[in-house]
Parts: sequence; structure tokens; C-alpha cells
Amino acid sequence: MTADDAGRESAGGTTVYDLAPDCTIEAVEDDELYLATVNGVVDYGVFVDLSEHVSGLVHESNLSGTFAVGDEFVVELDQIRENGDVAFAAVDADDYDAVGVEPEYDVADTETLTERVGETVTLEGEVVQTKQTGGPTIFHVRDETGIIPCAAFEEAGVRAHPGVDVDDVVRINGDVERREDAVQVEVDSLEALDGEDAQAVRDRLAEAMEERAEPHDAEPLIDWPAFEKLRPDLREVANLLRETVLESRPIRVRHHADGDGMCASVPVQYALERFIAETHEDPEAPRHLLKRLPSKAPFYEMEDATRDLNFALEDRARHGQKLPLLLMLDNGSTAEDVPAYENLAHYDIPIAVVDHHHPDPDAVEDLLDAHVNPYLHDEDYRITTGMMCVELARMIYPGIEDELRHVPAVAGLSDRSKADAMDDYLGLAREEGYDEETLRDISEALDYEAHWLRYDAGRHLINDVLNVDCDDEERHHELVAFLADRAREDVDEQLDAAMSHVKHEALENGAHLYRIDVENHAHRFTYPAPGKTTGEIHDRKVQETGDPVITIGYGPDFAVLRSDGVRLDIPTMVSELDEGIVGGGVSGGGHLVVGSIKFVQGRREEVLDSLVEKMAAADIDEELSSTVQRD
Repeated sequence: MTADDAGRESAGGTTVYDLAPDCTIEAVEDDELYLATVNGVVDYGVFVDLSEHVSGLVHESNLSGTFAVGDEFVVELDQIRENGDVAFAAVDADDYDAVGVEPEYDVADTETLTERVGETVTLEGEVVQTKQTGGPTIFHVRDETGIIPCAAFEEAGVRAHPGVDVDDVVRINGDVERREDAVQVEVDSLEALDGEDAQAVRDRLAEAMEERAEPHDAEPLIDWPAFEKLRPDLREVANLLRETVLESRPIRVRHHADGDGMCASVPVQYALERFIAETHEDPEAPRHLLKRLPSKAPFYEMEDATRDLNFALEDRARHGQKLPLLLMLDNGSTAEDVPAYENLAHYDIPIAVVDHHHPDPDAVEDLLDAHVNPYLHDEDYRITTGMMCVELARMIYPGIEDELRHVPAVAGLSDRSKADAMDDYLGLAREEGYDEETLRDISEALDYEAHWLRYDAGRHLINDVLNVDCDDEERHHELVAFLADRAREDVDEQLDAAMSHVKHEALENGAHLYRIDVENHAHRFTYPAPGKTTGEIHDRKVQETGDPVITIGYGPDFAVLRSDGVRLDIPTMVSELDEGIVGGGVSGGGHLVVGSIKFVQGRREEVLDSLVEKMAAADIDEELSSTVQRD
């Protein structure tokens, strides 16, 4: 029989069935004839294979002639013994038509495998990760219901099925086993599908993906018309993040290292980790697929981008992971982010941004896959990123609302939001047992810990401070009280040193301008940092005067700006300074009335003088209040 004969319909002769490699004993029927291949010769007969999963003995009493390994002949089923052994009998069939038999696959769903430990199953899906261990090769396979690790063994440390890689569609037969706390499939056979078979699986996966990636319809925590403009954009990001989890692409979260940034990132991390755990059978998946990292700068620095890209490429090489999606929170909307984004674009890394800083949409939009910012809907920074991300987290994963109801109030207090909705958010927090003083303490403690953590996410410590995914309520209260007291003591010590060096000037527009050289007249390398120090001085001057106030804290090559009651546009001012002072190297931005700038040290006086001139020409607005970024 030739290969061309396999699968040919019977044309009137005797029909002999040729089982495909994946066929099991269920494909073998009484009184039917099958093509067998000798795999062993013993004194009492020969052992034969009908497929990779169907083998048995043909006893010498049922044989005529002699056979060698590799010989083919026709058999029929004799019996299946109680212990599972199979016996066949040889049949004389010189003239026959071979008909190929494909298995009727009973394809299992990944979500059911915890109930099928010890069974042999068939899976069809897409390979989303390949990882070579010191033993087997682990293929992570995604079907319509989840992602399961499948262990294929060639020999220790040797890549099994080297022709199969990420994004291939495969059919796997194997045994469901439990390894420690995880369920995995021990692979008996793995076949890469192509053509119509592969497309059918891809179509099923795409349909399931569309349905499972749909965000949850979470009712808003409060009724806020200004916020409602943002909800479609937030749903788009939620859909993108859920889809990213479902395709097993890692997510790298970058957020501003301040109170609002952490109020934004912690709820999203909390929601994503739960969705990842729900989707993956591997209990380590949340740790491997999600990383949260703070950014000190108010934009995505090239240093951070280079580190992120390097780690992503190493993870792809070492662990077979896809390149990640970058999620920027409370950061990422300005022209200063563009070089870092362009660096990632060489590797087609998707980027989503949720931010409330004044954006440069013309500069960043073509580089982003999704962008949420209140300024894009004629709103402003009073809608903080933490407020937006609590709603985003609830769209990603339901059932976490009770742990997050106080977080928008903390975010608003951290960023000094003067939104009318703050009363409603404070009311929500009171219902959960948080008075305003406690919320302010949490905000202060977050800033304090962010300062000392520097570039570390401090995942468990920050969770305990914010009381999200915290397992000890009493420790939370004691920790917050301690950290808030320490923070206030350090602020008082800093201002004791700095306040006598604050210089005052009355501007032509009636605003009070206060300047402080924070490099020379404040403690360095301690809490609070220059931005926070400038903000605390500004707050005290606002309380003293009650009039429009601008505060500048400056060093050799930087200045931090705070304003109350003056209609500034800091991003525009920075652009004008950069154009007007040749060789000044001016850059920066932030909110309209809160921000920071950098410049060449030798041009400091010219930059500051030009900056003050622009501030003196700005209009006074008694209703305009600042939102202090806690650097």
C-alpha cells in the first residue's frame, strides 16, 4: 500500500482501515479490518501498532508465516482484556482498498481540566509561549476558555517539537496531571495544524476572544457628567487590556511615582492579576505577565524605555514570551514621551495611556493604541488618573469594588483636585470608614514611601498603605499613622531650613511670586524632594496671603512651578522659552498651572527671568486652583 492509497474510498474490494496516528482504541470496531505494523517479535507472537495510541499482540496461534519489525499486514480485533491489553488476529487480505480513518476528536476545554485529572484529552488552540526547561519543553496553549501549560519531553533540556512556535495552531493529545498546585497536560502527541483545520481553530478563538475581552458594565461609583465623557475611552483601554491577557501577552505598567500615580496603578494591577489568574491554569502567571514600575520623571524617560525594552527582549529569548504591552498611567501624554515611544515602535510594542496631564495629542496619538485624557474632552486635571483607573479596574474585573471605593478620594486629595465631585468621593470613603483626615494621612504616607522606594514598585508595602489587597487592617492603620507622622515631621524640618530663604516679588498682574533656591537652601537627598518642598512652601504662602500666588523652586538646571489663582499655561510657556532662548535646552511641562522645566545650567538666570515675565503677563483667575504633583 502506498501513501496515495491512504484515505481512498473503497472501490469494490475488501476495505481495510488505516488509522491516523492520533486515533485511539475507540476508533477500533469489531468485525472490521485494520492495517497493522509490526513493532516487536517474540516467541509467542508479534506486537503491532495500528496508530500511536493503539497497540496489541497477535498471538502465534493467529499467525501464519514469519514477520520482522516494520512489516505490514491486516488484522481484526480479537479481544480487549480487563487489564486493558488488546489482542488482534491476522486476516488474509491480499487484494484490499485502504481507507484512512481520522479520529473523531472530542476536544476538551481548558477550563474543565481541573476536573479531568488522570484523563487523556485532546486540545486545540494557539501556542502563546514556549519555554525550555532543564527537562521538558513547556508549550502554553490558548483555547476559547483559558491557557494551559503542556509539557512535551524529548530528552532533558532538549527542545521538543522544534518546528512549533508561538502563534502556531496545534492539536495536542495528552494526559491531564497535577504538578504541585498547577494542572498541566503531559503531551503524548502534538501536531501543528494548517490550512482549513488551523483556520477553523483561529476563527473559534477570535469569536471567543471578542466575547471574553468585552469589559464589564460597572455602574459608575458616582454621578459625574464630566467623567461620563471619558467612559467610552476607558472601555476601549479595558477591552485592550483584557484582550492582552487573553492572548498571554505580558503587560508592563509605568506610573508616576506619586500618590495619584499609585492610586491609579494599584487598582489596575489588582484587577489584572485576578483576570490573569482566572484565565491561566499556571498559578505563577500573574507574577510573570504583569510588572508595575514607578517613574520619577513626569514623562517616559529614554532610560526607563531602554530598560523596559531590554527586559522584554530578554524575557522573549529566555522564556518564549511575547513582547509586552506598555500601559502608562498618570504619565505619557506629552511630546517629551515621543523619543521613548519611537524606540519601542521598532518592536511593534503596543502602548496605552491613561493620564490627566496637559497632552500633546498631535505628537503622541500616532504612537498610541489607546489614549484616555480629560483634556481630549474639554475637561482638565481635576479628573485625576486615580479616579479614572478605579473605574478602569472595575471594567477589567468585577467584584473588587468594595476594596476600591475609598481610592478615588485618596487620589483627589493627593493631587489637590478641586473638582465638585470630590464631595461625592469623600462621601463614598466615609461609608467605608475613612474620614478625610485618614484619607489625607494615606496620601501623605503614599508620597513618603514613594520617595524612599525610588524606582521600586514596593508592591506589598504600597498595598498595605492604600489598603487594597491588604490582609491586615490593623497593620494598615498603624502603618499609615506612623508614615504620615514621619512625613509631616520631615516636611516641617525641611521648611524650617527653607522658609527664611524664600524671596517675594509682587508681579504687575497682582500675583504674589515666591522664589526659593531649593538646591542651596533645602536639605538634599531626603524627604521632601524639591517638587514636594516647593509645593509645601506654596501651600503655606497661599494660606498666608489668600491672594493669587505663584511659587518657583529652582536648582542649577531645573525649576518647579506651582500656581493658585493665576491663569497659566505651563506647557505653552515651556515651548515659547525653548524657541526664544537659543541654546537654553528648555524642556518640561505638566498641568496648566503646575509643572516643572529643565534647562542648561549656564542659562538659568535668562530662563527664570523670561519665565517670570510670562507669569506677570498672565491673567488672574480667582477660581483657578492648583493641583500639586508630589515629586
